[in-house]
Amino acid sequence: MNKLSKLTAFLLTAAMAVSMSACTANSTAASPSAGNSGSSSSSAAAQTSVEKIKAAGKVIMSTNAEFEPFEYKDGDQIVGIDVDIAQKIADKLGVKLEIKDMAFDSLVTDLKSGKSNFIAAGMTVTDDRKKNVDFSNTYFNASQAILVQKGSALKAPSDLNGKKVGVQQGTTGDTYCTNEDGKSDVKVGSVSRYNKGVDAVTDLINGKIDAVVINNFPATKFEQKNPDKIVKLDKALTSEGYAIAVQKGDEALLKVVNEVLSEMKSSGELDKTIEKYKAALGA
Repeated sequence: MNKLSKLTAFLLTAAMAVSMSACTANSTAASPSAGNSGSSSSSAAAQTSVEKIKAAGKVIMSTNAEFEPFEYKDGDQIVGIDVDIAQKIADKLGVKLEIKDMAFDSLVTDLKSGKSNFIAAGMTVTDDRKKNVDFSNTYFNASQAILVQKGSALKAPSDLNGKKVGVQQGTTGDTYCTNEDGKSDVKVGSVSRYNKGVDAVTDLINGKIDAVVINNFPATKFEQKNPDKIVKLDKALTSEGYAIAVQKGDEALLKVVNEVLSEMKSSGELDKTIEKYKAALGA
């Protein structure tokens, strides 16, 4: 190879080295940009539920509006104790309240799917439900009452043993009477499930079932509306506490809910709200 050829080869090698160096530099320059994009995406993913709610301008409550005085229909409006609490939550967040009415046993599924932000439905805190949702502090102590036909021989919870009992599907009354874990003290004969408590009471009046197990408040109302047909037993079947449910791990919204409940309790507003609806319904 002559000197000219050697010089040409050298220049070509040098040019290739410069070109490869430029490519490497461009690749390195692009890398931070890609990294920033990933960081932005990560930041968006880290947005809390409360931030998302505020951005949407609304918070969605799911409920079953068949549970006086906690949630029920007054004309075309859904009202009640839980609705007033939910409105306070919306006010604290600075957004509008949207209410979704559905079957009680669909509430947890709806919440888990992200179609609603919280459940306010006179929902009892149970270990089984804790597997799927996180609960607020309890805001009401309740009980499962027993309704029977007037003149019935059933006088106490133990009299339900072997009997046909009606319950609202998905409620703690359903769980207790179904007794899948075998822990219930009372062993009913069979369970009839209803989407609405009023349908269970209708079947009780018509003699299709022996008793209805339902929350004390609606039990009192059903008794008042049908004084010559049904009675509520003096002794309750169970005692329980109501709370608001949020998605599992949703600490941001849970904090807001607990703050609202604490403020309503300390100011006396929660008691006033409960008494207001009890009085309106004659409970």
